[in-house]
Amino acid sequence: MEPMKIFIFILCVCCSWDLSLAQSHRGKWKLLKRSIGVSAMHMQLLPNDKIIAFDRSDFGPSNLTLPQGKCIQDSKSTDCYAHSVEFDPVTRAVRPLTILSDTWCSSGALAVDGTLVQSGGYRLGEKAVRYLKPCMDCDWEEDQNGLLSPRWYASNQVLPDGKIIVVGGRYQFTYEFIPKLSVSDRELYRLPFLKETRYSPLVPNNLYPFLHLSTDGNLFVFANDRAILLDYVNNKVIRRYPEIPGGGIPELSQHRLICSSTFETILTTQVLDHKLDPLWEPKPKPKLN
Repeated sequence: MEPMKIFIFILCVCCSWDLSLAQSHRGKWKLLKRSIGVSAMHMQLLPNDKIIAFDRSDFGPSNLTLPQGKCIQDSKSTDCYAHSVEFDPVTRAVRPLTILSDTWCSSGALAVDGTLVQSGGYRLGEKAVRYLKPCMDCDWEEDQNGLLSPRWYASNQVLPDGKIIVVGGRYQFTYEFIPKLSVSDRELYRLPFLKETRYSPLVPNNLYPFLHLSTDGNLFVFANDRAILLDYVNNKVIRRYPEIPGGGIPELSQHRLICSSTFETILTTQVLDHKLDPLWEPKPKPKLN
């Protein structure tokens, strides 16, 4: 049987299995708490089963104040409101957390030790790297100069060695690594692909490019209507994939990897098989997650 036929067969089996599971395990919504006090612009489940939520910090007061004496002061104002919380879904308890800089449209990843690492943001937060460990009384720790370049709307991916690669952002056609543990981590790496895939030459952005760690250890980067396989260690593009028919603005598309070797964008219903001469092909069957 040809490889593509085998792939389609496996995909159909997976889809049928998912559908049968959905029909046999019908869930229901349950309101755990009417309000946690902040809007969840970003949300992350930690290994200790606590949920971290946080919002931008420059849009006025939230519905939750910080503990007495923890107000944030700058040259213009004093902010005594929490813009981040830890929520325990079992006890329904909410613990206010202290964010020192604006996380608006930042990006992040969960480190191998369970630490939530959040990078970039807006204005004073654009070069910040924030760390939140999964412990009972931990709070955000922040390095306001943890990034070499200001990054707003960048993307993050955990790497096999435990480091995190941060790619792109507004006006930024580069990538870098956090935390800065070695000499190479303190360098900025150019990635012209991000400039090439802007949806207009008049727009200086390539917002939230899609990142997936490939099975060979390289980084799959997808932006707009094109994708590459990047050797991020040697700063070398080792493979360029064909343009996807119809394109796709990154911040509007959903995506996932199928069977560890195939990248899929849901809105355009195309499948890319990682063979020597890959082509984007229509999905054989709709899929719901």
